[in-house]
Amino acid sequence: MASRTSRDVLSRGLGVLRQAIREQPRIFTVAVVGSVLFGGMIIISARVVGTVIGEVALPAIERGEVGTGTLALAATALFGISVLRVAGIIGRRLGAGYMQYRLQASYRRRVTRRYLELPLSWHHRNSTGTLLSNANSDVEAAWYPIAPLPFAVGTLVMLVGAIVSLFATDWALALVGLAVFPALFALNVVYSRRMAPRQARAQRLRAEVSGIAHESFDGALVVKTMGREAQETARFAGRAGELRDSLIAVGRLRGIFDPLLETLPSLGTLAVLVVGAFRLRQGAISVTELVSVAFLFTVLAFPVRAIGWVLAELPRSVAGWDRVRRVLDATGEMPYGQRVLDPAGSGPATLTFSDVHFSYPPAEAHQPGAQVLGEVGFTVPAGRTVALVGPTGAGKSTIASLAVRLVDPDTGVVTLDGVDVRELTAASLAGTVALVAQVPFVFDDTVRANIALDRPGIDDEAVWAALRLAEADGFVAALPDGLGTMVGERGTSLSGGQRQRLTLARALAGRPRLLVLDDATSAVDPRVEAAILAGLRSSTAEPGVPVASILVVAYRRATIALADEVIYVEQGRVIARGTHNELLATVPGYVDLVTAYEQAEVERAQESPYGDDVAPLPSGLEIEVDR
Repeated sequence: MASRTSRDVLSRGLGVLRQAIREQPRIFTVAVVGSVLFGGMIIISARVVGTVIGEVALPAIERGEVGTGTLALAATALFGISVLRVAGIIGRRLGAGYMQYRLQASYRRRVTRRYLELPLSWHHRNSTGTLLSNANSDVEAAWYPIAPLPFAVGTLVMLVGAIVSLFATDWALALVGLAVFPALFALNVVYSRRMAPRQARAQRLRAEVSGIAHESFDGALVVKTMGREAQETARFAGRAGELRDSLIAVGRLRGIFDPLLETLPSLGTLAVLVVGAFRLRQGAISVTELVSVAFLFTVLAFPVRAIGWVLAELPRSVAGWDRVRRVLDATGEMPYGQRVLDPAGSGPATLTFSDVHFSYPPAEAHQPGAQVLGEVGFTVPAGRTVALVGPTGAGKSTIASLAVRLVDPDTGVVTLDGVDVRELTAASLAGTVALVAQVPFVFDDTVRANIALDRPGIDDEAVWAALRLAEADGFVAALPDGLGTMVGERGTSLSGGQRQRLTLARALAGRPRLLVLDDATSAVDPRVEAAILAGLRSSTAEPGVPVASILVVAYRRATIALADEVIYVEQGRVIARGTHNELLATVPGYVDLVTAYEQAEVERAQESPYGDDVAPLPSGLEIEVDR
């Protein structure tokens, strides 16, 4: 079993190396040429050193004098060989390094691009820490053997040349070489076999440590408020300890095999001297040939280790490559079409759901998916506001995700202006629809950058217009540097309500024709929320910012009352539709839900005298409450 595993790792590892060569053939060729030049100079230098000793040094000792011309010629030959060896080293190292870093950069881009292509359902099944590890340490591990690869290829060529040179010198010395070189290769294979499971486990633990760290840091508010610092530290320490032990196991194995790999060439040199002395006494070889062969074995010790470096890193490379390919080969991407809708500024869009069914994929392949929506059908007419109301888990956020095509329905159709959203280009869809989620995300950048996002045509005037419509211009103007104020990671210098209004302004700055608000104003004052929605509905909205159709996931009675129509959903199905007053008169479940929400708002307002613009605590945590 271990033998089969070793062969499998070797085969797959060589496949990874072949992939690297196919992608960077020219750079690889340059590196290998440099390595072959270096190896060739080693073989030639052994011949030259032997000649210098046997033909120059020994005769000079016997005569008691040194010929200046001969000595100069020998020195020139050795210097020229050294220069060519240095040139080979430079070409090999530059080529290998350039090849390795280009592959790493290329695959980081591919992995990141694939992340953006895959649907949210795939992301939900993979932790952020794992995804970070895939794009960073796994990519590095996959191409780690590239650095010594050209050296190893050049060394193989050098070994062939060395064996030919040995046979050309003396068959007995060649047999010593034939014994030592296969032994070195066999030792490297054993090394690779034992290293494979250790490297694979270490690579997996790297991802787990990264995942736990990210989860703990991202959930710092929960950790601190719940007093779980010690437990989280212990959880992280436990997995970090496993990683430490795994890396120590890798280092221990390397510590055992490295001396063996160093010793074999030395033993070969010793064997050459013993056999060579015997052959010299027989007159089969000369002193020049014996010195050349002994020197050759001495200088081969380091290059031959390059083969071991490649074989030793193959298990780690295979482990990283498998994790990278898992991302690149993942299915479920949502290809875009070629249709283009009218550009922004041409008026509100019409959104229609027609008999839409949707189920999230199961966590395990053999499990059935859980249906979230069934027979959902409704329309958001152009320029109108439709409120989506329902209990927790009714499918409201899923409907919002379908509206902006974060996911696709299992059956049924979602259309914009009568066009299936799956037929639209990515640019057309992004320019037509904007989603503002309940949990706002703010980049660690300036207010201006967070709103404009480097989109063409969004200058400071457009930014301020969007801020005014989002009722955010007041607090932004009061910031130390206005639009140039840095808001911190995830907007830690802002309150929850401020972040929500900032993300709303970001969506409005793109002048969408359909605005989807997934409880996007839950952290702001109800009066501010009413002003925002009234401004979005008004035909005299901010100049330059056209009125959009609005689909709003709503809870507050004041918000719901502003809608032209209310869609009431339960358990993934549309139960009723109509105006707010009509549903109050005809749907008991709707009455109970809205009344419960309203009572909760009243109680929260009575308990908290503070507004939503609460400054962050010194630690970066913050308390967010409504007025």
